[in-house]
Amino acid sequence: MPPHPKIMNWSTVRAVRLELFALGLQHRDFTIMSDSDFQVMNYIPNGKPLHLNQAINVHKWLFDARGRYARLKDTALRTWSVAFRYVLLVSHPTNSTTMAIRNRLQLLMGRKTPSSSAGEDMETPVTINASLNDKEAGIGSPDHTTASYPNDKDLPSEDVQRGVKNIQAVTLSWSRRWLATVLILIWLFTLANGFKSSILASLTPYATSSFQSHSLLTVIDIVANAMTAAVYIPMAKMLDLWGRAEGFLLMLGFATLGMVLFAASNNIYTFCAAQVFYSVGFGGMVYSVDVLAADVTNLRNRGLAFAFTSSPWMITAFAGSKAAEGFLEHVSWQWGFGAFAIIVPVVAFPLYVVLKYNLRKAEKKGIVIHESSGRTLVENIIHYLIEFDLPGVILFAAGLTVFLLPFTLAMSAPQGWKSDYIIAMIVVGFILLVLFALYQMYLAPVPFLKHKYLFDRTVLGACLLDFTYNMCYYCWNSYFTSFLQVVNNLSVAEAGYVNSTFQVVSGVLLFIVGYIIRKTGYFRWLLIIGVPLYIFAQGLMIHFRQPNGYIGYIVMCEIFISVGGSVFILCMQLAVLAAVDHQYVAAAMAVLFVSGSIGGAVGNAISGAIWTNTFEKALVRYLPESALPDLATIYSSLPTQLSYPVNSPERIGIQKAYGYAQTRMLAAGTGLMVLSFVAVFMMRNMNLKKMSQTKGVVF
Repeated sequence: MPPHPKIMNWSTVRAVRLELFALGLQHRDFTIMSDSDFQVMNYIPNGKPLHLNQAINVHKWLFDARGRYARLKDTALRTWSVAFRYVLLVSHPTNSTTMAIRNRLQLLMGRKTPSSSAGEDMETPVTINASLNDKEAGIGSPDHTTASYPNDKDLPSEDVQRGVKNIQAVTLSWSRRWLATVLILIWLFTLANGFKSSILASLTPYATSSFQSHSLLTVIDIVANAMTAAVYIPMAKMLDLWGRAEGFLLMLGFATLGMVLFAASNNIYTFCAAQVFYSVGFGGMVYSVDVLAADVTNLRNRGLAFAFTSSPWMITAFAGSKAAEGFLEHVSWQWGFGAFAIIVPVVAFPLYVVLKYNLRKAEKKGIVIHESSGRTLVENIIHYLIEFDLPGVILFAAGLTVFLLPFTLAMSAPQGWKSDYIIAMIVVGFILLVLFALYQMYLAPVPFLKHKYLFDRTVLGACLLDFTYNMCYYCWNSYFTSFLQVVNNLSVAEAGYVNSTFQVVSGVLLFIVGYIIRKTGYFRWLLIIGVPLYIFAQGLMIHFRQPNGYIGYIVMCEIFISVGGSVFILCMQLAVLAAVDHQYVAAAMAVLFVSGSIGGAVGNAISGAIWTNTFEKALVRYLPESALPDLATIYSSLPTQLSYPVNSPERIGIQKAYGYAQTRMLAAGTGLMVLSFVAVFMMRNMNLKKMSQTKGVVF
């Protein structure tokens, strides 16, 4: 039976009723926390004590209730632990920890945070419903309780990892103003990233040419893609275990280091090292931002949000190319790289600050409480190694790197693809990747993605489409700006404008596609239209990308490619995100990004192989004999190629060699794109209007 009010003050009555609140069925996914006898006796706060038999009744009720939960073999009592802390600290109402716990309890009880003082609040009893056997419970019976438990939407999910819980707490605690601030900061980061990409795409051929290594463009890209692809899975683990803000900050550090190394490089080896840090850093930042965008939007509006955060590419498409020309003519390519070692941190760091500020606010409100684990240092290390899935990460990173490196090394191997070590690396890499998949399915204590999602046909279809799209695109794109300058006689800025057609067109198309998806809820039918259009555009490019061809036709083909590519980019992300729940958003995005990176590496390998085996031979065939002594320099240096006057025999020979190589690159990309039909029809036709994935104030 309940303690008599005359024996207890109102603070004690309120505390005991809070503690004896029984959790509903929907809250059994919590961790059971057991208390010692000494702790149980401390449930009675300062004030007039209970009689001995009343204290025994409280003690008996608590352990009987715990026993019933334990017999259900469910984990359901973390909130109980929160209430326990409240009672222990009830005599210190000004303590910040107490305030946070009290606020959380009031959220649990369905009440807003009080504006009254702590003392006034403590005098107002809180009554709540019990859902256990009331006859056995005694205290907390229907005679003494009236309110009900709130909806789960008021609190972060308890069955998710720390990083996911933190971002849910942020969206539950912030206002629409903070949501708008985050979206604007993502927009500004994309603007800076767009300028960087546009400028560096124009400067990189000149940077490698300064080291007499223009023909190593694809080699550098393959190594960078391999390293970037290998980092996405550990990055997903980091975002889930550590937090979105922390993972973003770490990748910002890698990206900044890469830009500094670029600016300081005076040989091809330093440049390659810089490319790896740069690719890993910016790849990780873009990935983190995409995961964050998924966290703060619902599926129905995600297309529009993605269109908004991607719209800066329309601005940078033209301004970036002109800026690159300015760096080359008036400063140096080194400063073009080095400037972004300053610009990017200044633009990106505020996003980290905003996320951390709102997380602190959520903690103060009691929406999320980070409890001490009680583990020793060694236990902590073991715990995080298991949670991080270190064996799986090593298997994946090693397997992917060993599998992709031969695509780079085969060009310089004694017998090319027939070399023993090239074949061995491909086989070993493939075996390691298969072992990784089997380990994730059967052995991993904490798999990065449940196998029911990993082998979901929609996820597999989206990943196959991303792989195919990137492979086909990079079959011909690496030498595109060089082609435009040498063959079509365009300046650096003009070549950048043409190469940036995709960014401009997709910036507009993404809004249209996002709005269509918002209204209809479906996206697969857009892919059924986009795939044939993309293949048609690449096929046309084979015909028009020839010496003395009209540049307008090339731009037309680029526009068609942009329309299809816009549909791909948006629908692939929506497909993988719609197929999983919020806990696995980062992992699903990682699988998609890995697929695209592998596709890009394979595409660059195909491009490099075609270039190596066709361009130099074509130069021998088309150059006048007087220029053959300079063959090696012409082959490896873009400025040397441009140094020959337009319409001179040497320039015409170089243009014909470009046309010969580019035709074969485009043919390979167009033929392989047929795989995308299979990918599209693997996906389910899902209605995003009927799906809910996020919590709190989201777009």
